[in-house]
Amino acid sequence: MIAAIKRNDNKVPALSGMARRLDRISAAVGLDDQTLDSFVRTLPFMAGDATAGAENEFQAVVAGKRENIDLARVIETSNYYRNLVEQARTGETPQRRVMVLERLLKDKDGQDWENSWVWFPRRVLNRFANQVFNKDLKADKSIPASEYRRDAACFVFEKNGENQVRVPVSYLLKLALADAVGDDNGVPEPIKTWGEKMLAHFSNDNSSPELFSFYPVKSDGSGSLGEKLAAETLLRFLLTQALVAYAGHKFELNENGQKVKVFFSATPPGDQKRLNDVISDAFYRELFMSPCLSGWDRGEDKKEYMSVCHKVLSRSQLNAVAQLKEAGIINSNLVVLPNTSNISLANNGTHISLGSVKLSRCMSDPGSGITALDEKYTGDLAIKIWEHFLPLFATTYSAAPHRIDFQEFHPERVLGFMPHELTHTHLRMIWRRWKKKAHLKVMGQALTPFGPVWLDRLIANIFRLKGDFVPDGRLIDYFTSVMSTFQSPALNGSLESEADLKKDLTDMGVFDGRMALYQLVRLRKYHQMGYSGFEHRYFSVFEDVARDMGKAADLQVLITALAQKYIYSRQINHAMIPDSPAVESERRQIFFCTAIGIPTFFVKTRTRNQFLAKILKNTDRTRHSHRYPGYTRVLVREYQRALISLIQTEGADLVAALNGSSILDDLDNRINSPQTHAAWGRITQGILEGSGKHKPMSMKGSLFNANAENYYGRTLRQAHISQGFDLLNKAFEQIDLWARYRDASYGQALGQILGSRDILKFLKSMRQDFMDETCAPETLKKFIYLMVLAVSREMQAWQEN
Repeated sequence: MIAAIKRNDNKVPALSGMARRLDRISAAVGLDDQTLDSFVRTLPFMAGDATAGAENEFQAVVAGKRENIDLARVIETSNYYRNLVEQARTGETPQRRVMVLERLLKDKDGQDWENSWVWFPRRVLNRFANQVFNKDLKADKSIPASEYRRDAACFVFEKNGENQVRVPVSYLLKLALADAVGDDNGVPEPIKTWGEKMLAHFSNDNSSPELFSFYPVKSDGSGSLGEKLAAETLLRFLLTQALVAYAGHKFELNENGQKVKVFFSATPPGDQKRLNDVISDAFYRELFMSPCLSGWDRGEDKKEYMSVCHKVLSRSQLNAVAQLKEAGIINSNLVVLPNTSNISLANNGTHISLGSVKLSRCMSDPGSGITALDEKYTGDLAIKIWEHFLPLFATTYSAAPHRIDFQEFHPERVLGFMPHELTHTHLRMIWRRWKKKAHLKVMGQALTPFGPVWLDRLIANIFRLKGDFVPDGRLIDYFTSVMSTFQSPALNGSLESEADLKKDLTDMGVFDGRMALYQLVRLRKYHQMGYSGFEHRYFSVFEDVARDMGKAADLQVLITALAQKYIYSRQINHAMIPDSPAVESERRQIFFCTAIGIPTFFVKTRTRNQFLAKILKNTDRTRHSHRYPGYTRVLVREYQRALISLIQTEGADLVAALNGSSILDDLDNRINSPQTHAAWGRITQGILEGSGKHKPMSMKGSLFNANAENYYGRTLRQAHISQGFDLLNKAFEQIDLWARYRDASYGQALGQILGSRDILKFLKSMRQDFMDETCAPETLKKFIYLMVLAVSREMQAWQEN
């Protein structure tokens, strides 16, 4: 009986009860409704209240000869490879599998090896770096006397008569920082103290390096929140480059034929996909899954969790084939089965999180009267409102342009996880329009690949079928957001909704209850994260971090504040956006259409979603669908324009309070002139530059995608480094002033690092050498010290406030 009462307390009360709850929350957060102006300025997430941080996932490659690369060594010395060779020799396995694998290893010789680990002599680590490494090898770091992990031997081996260390590039970055700031030869105390604190931000659970903000940024009147977040991100990226260069020298990587590069790139590398096609899922995990050495007390448990994620995602993609058949998209038993190993975890993106100081303070105070249920109710409603605005972000601020050749255009491959994200109705609509966009017709009849690659290539050549180009391939390749079930909606405001949905999805073979629920916008709960807010998980590659990431974050603040206004002014409640799979799918399909580049979508003319109906009422050029009776045809671009108009009219007071006019002007340019202003247009032009081609469809898909990887790893990486130096120059100006007039310890630290040399002159003198990758090791160490000093000032300011 008591359990039943407790369960009932976690459920969402009636609307009348929630009105009283909103009154109580409004009083707790200090909403002043005396005037409209005071109401707007005291909303959560407004200026002075909103905070932001980011987590960036980078692509790592190690260039070098086959004999020097860890990935090649592990493959060639593995029992898996040796058994495969023997099976092929005896006829138990097709010879082609071995030939493809050996050809891949041969073709990669001297090239970039994506997500390979690195190796180096253990003697190069100084005392402190060795201590960090030893601690991270513990089974439970919270227990000083803990035994080592069961897999500890995987990280050491012997070569040339001495002990070697082998680690992923993600962990190399942490060891490089530990080695730099832990040097026993006179490291300034502030550098050592703050550098050690920064180590905790190298928290890696995926194939690629991940790094989250060293400090949150706050909107306090001294520049926009987006500008500050972009600056913090660029400085972290620049520090990452410095650590890679430092490790190349200090850890003898360059000397041993290993050239490491780290950069922004969103979609899985083509060669890693090809390797995945010829190996088992278990061997793929052995080669590429993160060992989770950093960020968790029980790293081996986290590693096992990530293995579960990979197994579940691989199984989910296989289950999606059955969903496509049920939807009528696959009409025969002739399908190209997805690999038993899914590679989607190799996708890289940026997650931007927004927090509210007010809400976090109230959640931390039991006397405030705000409960976890209050946080969940308002948070879920804000997310439902937010999802209508997602088409403003996909491809406009970030993108991952991708080409799909005709022979790859199987629905069971290109639709990815969408069968688990959309209803069959919307899935069929998207597939029909996608085929139309890709011009997959021969003599008036729709045609998709048959299966045998040689046959599909022949057909493509005869009928000039080129496949398609999508503005953001990552968003259709990754499991972005699970769909609710009829019995368990994810966003109904109930504390139990996520657990209930995960159980339903686990029973369906789509998910695993141990995994975090995939959502495009995720509620960050105070009792879990230490702050109350939202995490946005749909950003791919920013062509210009300052321009794109900064503007995107500012627009996020504006829309989040608008959602708060809708909620606390009682204009929108949960009942107006019903919690059903059909209503969820109806609004999310627009986001996927935007990512794919499909120009239209269809909505029920009498949709139950009152907020969507309100937006569509002011959307131009809609018409009743001839193909789908009872549906309205909507142009994506007109829908985006209607969203901008909605913000300008119903959020005019917010726009004024947040100085948001320039944000909307910039957004308008991105929507109306995408080739020159949107991220996908600028990135696409960068990929095509130098190829002699002016359109993606003028190139074969494999060539375009290879050019994209080259563009991210060279041109864009250099541009981001240059941006980082521009911002660092401003940060060093502040450090110089701080050292002179505010904090003597900074002046002493500068003196220890540079002597009498001017900090700005030092930066100017070493910038080109850094860009050319010719910096001397001692210069790199000083550069890292100065960057740590610059970051520490912001970390200290946040800690004090």
